[in-house]
Amino acid sequence: MRWGLHLSRASWGSGLGRIPRPPDRIPFLMHWSWPPKGEHPLGPLRAFVRYHRSSADTAPPPGRHGQLFQSTSAAGKGLEAIHLHRQNLAEWFSRLPREERQFGPTFALDTVHVDPVIRESTPDELLRPSSGLALDHQSPSAGLPPLALSQLFNLDACGRRVQTVVLYGTVGTGKSTLVRKMVLDWCYGRLPTFKLVIPFSCEDLSSLGPAPASLCQLVAQRYPPLKEILTLMPAAGPRLLFVLHGLERLNLDFRLAGTALCSDLKEPAAPAAIIVNLLRKYMLPEASILVTTRPSAIGRIPSKYVGRYGEICGFSDTNLQKLYFQLRLNQPDCGHSAGFSATPAQRDHLVQMLSRNLEGHHQIAAACFLPSYCWLVCATLHFLHAPTPAGQTLTSIYTSFLRLNFSGETLDSTDPSNLSLMAYAARTMGKLAYEGVSSRKTYFSEEDVRGCLEAGIKTEEEFQLLHVFHRDALRFFLAPCVEPGHRGTFVFTVPAMQEYLAALYIVLGLRKTTLQRVGKEAAELMGRVGEDVSLVLGIVAKLLPLRILPLLFNLLKVVPQVFGRLVGKSREAVAQAMVLEMFREEDYYNDDVLDQMGASILGVEGPRRHPDEPPEDEVFELFPMFMGGLLSAHNRAVLAQLGCPIKNLDALENAQAIKKKLGKLGQQVLPPSELLDHLFFHYEFQNQRFSNELLSSLRQLNLAGVRMTPLKCTVVAAVLGSGRHVLDEVNFASCQLDPAGLRTLMPVFLRARKLGLQLNSLGPEACRDLRDLLLHDHCQITTLRLSNNPLTAAGVALLLEGLKGNTSLTHLSLLHTGLGDEGLELLAAQLDHNHQLQELNVAYNGAGDKAALALAKAAWEHPSLELLHLYFNELSSEGRQVLRDLGGTAEGGTRVVASLTEGAVVSEYWSMILSEVQRNLNSWDWTRVRRHLELLLRDLEDNRGATLNPWRKAQLLRVEGEVKALLEQLGGPGS
Repeated sequence: MRWGLHLSRASWGSGLGRIPRPPDRIPFLMHWSWPPKGEHPLGPLRAFVRYHRSSADTAPPPGRHGQLFQSTSAAGKGLEAIHLHRQNLAEWFSRLPREERQFGPTFALDTVHVDPVIRESTPDELLRPSSGLALDHQSPSAGLPPLALSQLFNLDACGRRVQTVVLYGTVGTGKSTLVRKMVLDWCYGRLPTFKLVIPFSCEDLSSLGPAPASLCQLVAQRYPPLKEILTLMPAAGPRLLFVLHGLERLNLDFRLAGTALCSDLKEPAAPAAIIVNLLRKYMLPEASILVTTRPSAIGRIPSKYVGRYGEICGFSDTNLQKLYFQLRLNQPDCGHSAGFSATPAQRDHLVQMLSRNLEGHHQIAAACFLPSYCWLVCATLHFLHAPTPAGQTLTSIYTSFLRLNFSGETLDSTDPSNLSLMAYAARTMGKLAYEGVSSRKTYFSEEDVRGCLEAGIKTEEEFQLLHVFHRDALRFFLAPCVEPGHRGTFVFTVPAMQEYLAALYIVLGLRKTTLQRVGKEAAELMGRVGEDVSLVLGIVAKLLPLRILPLLFNLLKVVPQVFGRLVGKSREAVAQAMVLEMFREEDYYNDDVLDQMGASILGVEGPRRHPDEPPEDEVFELFPMFMGGLLSAHNRAVLAQLGCPIKNLDALENAQAIKKKLGKLGQQVLPPSELLDHLFFHYEFQNQRFSNELLSSLRQLNLAGVRMTPLKCTVVAAVLGSGRHVLDEVNFASCQLDPAGLRTLMPVFLRARKLGLQLNSLGPEACRDLRDLLLHDHCQITTLRLSNNPLTAAGVALLLEGLKGNTSLTHLSLLHTGLGDEGLELLAAQLDHNHQLQELNVAYNGAGDKAALALAKAAWEHPSLELLHLYFNELSSEGRQVLRDLGGTAEGGTRVVASLTEGAVVSEYWSMILSEVQRNLNSWDWTRVRRHLELLLRDLEDNRGATLNPWRKAQLLRVEGEVKALLEQLGGPGS
């Protein structure tokens, strides 16, 4: 798995407050965009710096709005109407979809917007036929430099005034965001060239149909504050700007026979006719017009009516991508989950890693050429590293991403089928994606792409739809591969999108074998015929001896059932392939899928753990995750909005097939990373009943060594937190857990009998949560391992509060937790408050003779304690001898283990002590361990010299050999 902005196309209004002004100074912008001394910024950087300067270089001169009107009263009324119009537009255009508001409470276009590159083009370029798939973007030519928004209506090359500008770009280049930002710039006085801006959504206009309405009625209906000054619009001249967004939604007819001439602002006509007359300059001939459209619809406006064409080229400069990520990722977190909050240093670290990957990994830079994919990268990083809103999944991010880009989009408004653009993409790109997944490849030749696009096309109308898709959306899904050794091939713009589309292709039921395609209709036909013929022959058979015929025709009614079983077998085969893909162990070091995603976006710091070249046998672990996620109710509802409905029966059958295959994994012990992938699948599926049934046999949750990020903690808690069966053992050793992670995982810990939290750098703060865990009414933990955590004496004081009220804990390990003398003395003073503890391990805590002896005495007096570990503390030879002497005379039954020997014999716990050392060598101080081992070795040698029993000597010699081997491993003398 090798890695995975723009705002809503269709919804221009849904919820955020007033936009704040941009900051006065942006060090990041100066760092990346400032040209070297003596050089001038290039065209792309000019658009790049425009964020800091806004849409215009100068503020609007005061007191000039009244020039549009003839009288003082009209001027005052006009100023008031325009002011209210600005306020309403700002309120409307600053409302953002829910998917945008996840990035922080201060998010606004002013704080994150980066202008894409706009390249001026000519009609000849637009009409020139493309060779091949022509997915690669051509860099701006020297003769036509990139344009800033403030330059769109400048004089053309011949010195003529430009009145109509057409901006075009493929899906995802940022047309909608550009329009939103331009309108908002005007609302806040940063576009002084125009005194009045009237934006229209061509999607809204097309929804009106042929119902006649005048231009005044259209404006007054959408912008009531302008009712009073509609008749004064002609006086505004070129300072009146109409913005027509999404022209591909309208069917325009510029023939006089099709659209009559009309110059009267109050004369009713079809909305398309009004737009035609505006573009003809027959109505409001002096007004300025800005049109945005997809490339396939450029020809709907005759070039004689267009003064300038501009192609929106996205972030063709890597510096634009870097600025976008800096602004976006540095937004404060919304705080959806208490305790998880990315610090500025963490956010800067993400930006730096991403920037280095953009510079070194050209494929991700090629994908981020489209601002929409920059949004997807940021959304994925927020999902992986920031607080996760309740119910948000990776699949929902990708589904929302497609809704932001394709919501309401039809492939071709002139086609009577009104086919959804996303449905067409699912059928064609989904087929290519699934064939890649099934054949385990991510690189596609031009023949591969053409084969999927042109499959089954026979009519002229189908070829026309393919042409539209090719021009408008193919670049959104496919990009030319820039990796060495794969030139001339194509890859999905984001690798994870291939797996998403492949999963969508399956759950939509688009994958059909020849038998399924032909047999379904034949089976239904035969079933209907069989019912009719059987009914007739049943009547005839009562009169004639033809009883065998109805029996034969009844067999025809079985055909649909047989066909249904064949389809079911097909679903089971897909489910089998999905399960095998999810639990493949051939990927790089078998990282879990979330770590693989993070590494693919941010790159890998330090030496790479896998070869630079991807393996020949690709791994598609996201494919099953997306399959589960797409079957969730929320994602199915969003897909229905995109024109890709998933039938309830299909979803149920797919879920049953998956459940049947996954159920067999319940008896298997999965490696930690594979187990996390299994849980992540359930998280994506978002069906708690389904998960509880499949995970009811899970008794051991072993995630040792998995880096538990806030997201992973949320995943585990969401999937396992509501279960009822007891978990015999929960192991989170060496998982980089923090107190926030402990709080998130609390519902899982409450179901555990044995809980391992070793090697997690948990400090005294975490002990507050552990105390609350031990005091919880439903706590059933019997064994708690906290070794190799810096708990200190302050932490153990909090743990003792939990031990006072706990009635389940019997084994507690505080090995190497930095307790010191103070910690052991606290334990000695309060140990008698707990009456269930059977084993206590406080080895390797730097405690001296006095504290160790006090704890040992408390242990001997304890009613239930059976074993106390004190080895590797700072005990003198005299102290160990005192412990042995008192242990032999103590009335209590507690065994105190302080050395490898007990008198002149080998301790029965010697193997456990050396195993503990071997297990923790990577985390312990070798010098200190070596010193302790040398002291223990001296004890062994002294006892061997003092005994005459040959059996004891042999035992002592054997243990000496083990200790010497450990010393050699630590670099010691071994003797």
